Amino acid sequence: MLFPVYWMINVSLTPQQDMRKTPPDLFPLHPTFAGYQAVLNDQLPYLGTSLLIGLGTVALTLVLAAPAGYALAKLRAPGGGALALALLIAQMIPGIVMAMGFYGVFLNLGFLNSWWGLIVADSTIAVPFGVMIFTAFMSGIPGELISAARIDGAGTWRTFRSVVLPLSRNALVTVSLFSFLWAWSDFVFANTLDGGGELRPITLGIYKYIGNNNQEWNAIMATAVVASIPAAVLLVLAQRYVAAGVTAGAVKD
Repeated sequence: MLFPVYWMINVSLTPQQDMRKTPPDLFPLHPTFAGYQAVLNDQLPYLGTSLLIGLGTVALTLVLAAPAGYALAKLRAPGGGALALALLIAQMIPGIVMAMGFYGVFLNLGFLNSWWGLIVADSTIAVPFGVMIFTAFMSGIPGELISAARIDGAGTWRTFRSVVLPLSRNALVTVSLFSFLWAWSDFVFANTLDGGGELRPITLGIYKYIGNNNQEWNAIMATAVVASIPAAVLLVLAQRYVAAGVTAGAVKD
C-alpha cells in the first residue's frame, strides 16, 4: 500500500535525464530538488486556491449539515425518514453525473471558472455525509441534557449552539476533515467547472508540467508530494477524533 507513496517521493528526487533509465533506480543515486523548486515557483497560487476551496467547503458543510443532523436526531422533523433516505441515495450518484448537471446550471448562473462555484459543488458531496454523521452522533446525546437546557429557558437554537455543538466535537472534526479532503483532492468538478479559470486548484495546476511532447515527471511527483502533506498531517492529528466520530451511533446500549 505504501509503495506508490515511496515511488512518488523517489521519482520527485530523480533527475529528468534519468527518468527512462532501465532498470530504474530503487533509490535516487543523484537526487535533485529541481522538482520542488518548480513547485515553489509555479504551484503556490494553485495550493492557495485549493486551501481556499477546502476551507470554504468545510464552512458551508458545517453550516448546513450540523443543524440538519440536529433536526433529524432530536427535533423529529416531519419527513425526516424520507430525507435520510434521500441523503443516502445522493451518496450513490457518480460525481461525473453531478458535474455535468452542475455545468449546465453554472453556465446559466455565471458560476463557471470561479472558486465559489467549486465550493458549492464540493459541498454537495460533503453535506449528505455530514448530515448522516451528525445525525448518528447527536442521537447518542442524552435527552436529559436537552430537557435541562429547555427548563433553564434555552430555546432550540440556544440549546443547539451551547449544549449540542460542544458535545459534538468528534463529529465536527470528522465532518470537517472529510469535507476538506474531498475538496482538496477533487478533480472531476474542478476540471469540469473551472478548467479555464485563473484560480485553479492544485489538481489542475499539476497539468502545468504535462505537455504533448514532454512530461516533467520530477516536477509532477514533487507537486503530488507537496499536495499530499496537508492531507497526511490532518489525518494524523485528527485520527482519534475521526475514529470516535465515524463509529458514533453504531452501538446502542
